[in-house]
Amino acid sequence: MPIPVRQFRLCPAKTFLNSRGETVKGRSVFNHCQIVGEVARELIRRFPKMLQSLFPAGAPMAAGGHDTGKVSPTFYNKIMRACSEELIPGFTPDLEREWGGHAGVSQLTAKLLGAPEYVPEILGQHHGFSPNVAGLRATDDKFGGKAWQAEREKLVQALQEALGESWPQVESVAQARLLAGLTSVADWIGSGQYFEDPQVPWEENIGKALDDAGFVPASYRTGLGFEEVFGFSPREAQSLLIEQASMPGVYVLEAPMGLGKTEASLYAAYKMLSTGQASGIYFALPTQLTSNKIFERFQGFLEKVLADDCQHRSLLLHANAWLFDTDLGEEGRPGGAWFNQAKRGLLAPFAVGTIDQALMAAMNVKHGFVRAFGLAGKVVILDEVHTYDAYTGTLLDALVKLLRELRCTVIILSATLSQERRQQLLGRQTTAMAYPLITASPGHGGETAHEVSVPAGEIRKVRIFLRADESLAVEQALLRAEQGQQVLWIENTVKEAQQRYLDLAARAAELGVACGLLHSRFTADDRQRIEEKWVNLYGKAGWDKRHQQGRVLVGTQVLEQSLDIDADFMVSRFAPTDMLLQRLGRLWRHNDTPRCDKAESEAWLLAPNLDEAIEAPQKHFGPSAFVYSPYVLCRSLEVWQGVAYVNLPDDIRGLIERSYGSRKEQGAMSRWLSELEEGTSRRAGRDAMRQLARVTLAEGGNTLPESKAQTRYSEAENYEVLMLRAISRNREGNTATLTLLNGEKVELPLRRDSLSKKQWRKRSATLMRQVVSVRIQDAPKPSPMDTLKRFGLHHCFYLGNPDWPDDESVLRVALVDKTDCLRGIEHVDIHDTHTLEYRGNLGYRVIKD
Repeated sequence: MPIPVRQFRLCPAKTFLNSRGETVKGRSVFNHCQIVGEVARELIRRFPKMLQSLFPAGAPMAAGGHDTGKVSPTFYNKIMRACSEELIPGFTPDLEREWGGHAGVSQLTAKLLGAPEYVPEILGQHHGFSPNVAGLRATDDKFGGKAWQAEREKLVQALQEALGESWPQVESVAQARLLAGLTSVADWIGSGQYFEDPQVPWEENIGKALDDAGFVPASYRTGLGFEEVFGFSPREAQSLLIEQASMPGVYVLEAPMGLGKTEASLYAAYKMLSTGQASGIYFALPTQLTSNKIFERFQGFLEKVLADDCQHRSLLLHANAWLFDTDLGEEGRPGGAWFNQAKRGLLAPFAVGTIDQALMAAMNVKHGFVRAFGLAGKVVILDEVHTYDAYTGTLLDALVKLLRELRCTVIILSATLSQERRQQLLGRQTTAMAYPLITASPGHGGETAHEVSVPAGEIRKVRIFLRADESLAVEQALLRAEQGQQVLWIENTVKEAQQRYLDLAARAAELGVACGLLHSRFTADDRQRIEEKWVNLYGKAGWDKRHQQGRVLVGTQVLEQSLDIDADFMVSRFAPTDMLLQRLGRLWRHNDTPRCDKAESEAWLLAPNLDEAIEAPQKHFGPSAFVYSPYVLCRSLEVWQGVAYVNLPDDIRGLIERSYGSRKEQGAMSRWLSELEEGTSRRAGRDAMRQLARVTLAEGGNTLPESKAQTRYSEAENYEVLMLRAISRNREGNTATLTLLNGEKVELPLRRDSLSKKQWRKRSATLMRQVVSVRIQDAPKPSPMDTLKRFGLHHCFYLGNPDWPDDESVLRVALVDKTDCLRGIEHVDIHDTHTLEYRGNLGYRVIKD
């Protein structure tokens, strides 16, 4: 019996909610594909002219061809079922899960038609992951056989005629990733509010949709000097970097903390932007905690360099503006996978974010290629890159190579790189051992890079003590603070920082000493409140308050990087050498900072005995050995033996090279080196991470969910916990009320059409500021999906894609009771083995029962 067939022009791509609230057939597949192709064409046109050639001829056709697989009986029935219309017998829509939905049919169709290399996979991955189509053919009966394939072929021909394009010839893996990202983003925008009603003409809305999505070309004030932008004259090191970074390529600035690396990189970015050689800036920070202070400096820079009539000025008023003032279409709506600000920042023309999001551009992770598209042609500033980034390093090398091919200007800032690590990052031969140093590799470059020595500037001398007695360090910190000193205490884990704060806070209050805590496990609202207070007190803004009282600020690695804070005395848990040097950069940072008369430039490093540490690092380094490699900790501790003073910056190169230079090992050290290279049951080794970094679009393989994408040596913080005081539904059952930690109430209608898209974006942005990221083992137990939906949370948070079994929800919800303990929704157990707490001054806390 022949399979009933529908003409491709009669196949719907979408459903549409009409004015009576009825679900009816929306735009046709042909119409939708044509829209997406034209959106892609306009996206390319909005790149600077110098960068438009990144995209191959025919790129709009690749984007337009993405949904050819919707001309199939199972997808047709999916739309008919939603519209309560007659189905084609024998084709259950749910079967699509077996082959990854319509995208898999698009891939098989293009393959059968002989589309050029990479193109079928680009169509198949437009929902972010590789469909499971191994061993299948476009003419299989489950896809409608030869008759339905013939309709898909007619659709492709009609699209080529309508768009005036043929399939593109893709030249490289990098270009394939770029084209895949363009296809996905064009699909999101082409599925947005301007194109939902099939009765409304769409042609005139292409520009409006891209404007609303934030893809507006920026304009700049030209001819600005360094002093006009920053208010002071450039140092020689800054001038040298600006001189070198005059075209796309890779540039490394190694210089000590406090030398103005941020301003140098931003002014170099301005020169690239104002000459049309770059499409935007992504400023990548090393920690999960995106510093508000860096954002403020970045925003101040943009306010100076953007032209008065530049539309992006209005989106720079605050951190969430780009999030809820732009409409990114289907996937970027509230509840969509790309509404999250951390991801969307990669698509914004100007953003401060984490390096993790950028690293995923080079990984086979869901929508990794969207990140590649977002970074293409930009100035990408990688802040505080270290030698120690051993695991992250293999991914970072792959990212830098990809960005070079995408015609980015990559500026790598570091105080602590080894010569070997610098060479790996550049992928070029380097020889210089000077410090500070600029290494320039413009364009695709040759085999060598240009190395320029930089004046060192003033020398700072820091006295160093290795201490094993923590109680003595506590007494010393309180004594110094009581004298009026500003003390910094840095731990390697959140749990240790919380405990140290508890140890110090009560006693500090008795002494008239202020005590604070800063780490990554606060909600965004609490974190911003704490950061504004304490970073200001320890920075230039607090100079007039330093004499009022002594203070102790306890924190984690978030205090060691990208913050302009200045302490009089420091206590630090022992860490790898480059991390320790970063931390020392927060000590006596500025010569003119007002200080207590008794203050000396001194740091105490809490460290075990070297011989004992080498024999049993997990025992003697404690939790630090689960954050950092035991081998690197032992090598670093060996180097710091007998160091009484550190002269900055003169001693940096020597300390780094002695800590990280390759050498043969014996005894226990040989075992720890082997673990670093090969991994253990708890974490991946260097070899495994190198393998992961090499997985690209062309090489296929299973696409990782973002929650499983490990970009760090320590286990990634995977789950998002929404912290609330209460959650309830009204008597009618059509609205949920969420009570925030500050008592504010947010109402979520259970029907999406009850609010405008802008209202949903605003509610979602508010709720996202109540989220804490935690490790899997520390997260609350998941609530059933039906429960989350009964409270309308699927309208604000991405809860996974049911068509992709591995794409699980990363959202957890916790209620904070009057005792600060966390409870589950509707009395569900919160954790099997631990008590969980949240306090505004302590953050998210795990207490082992």
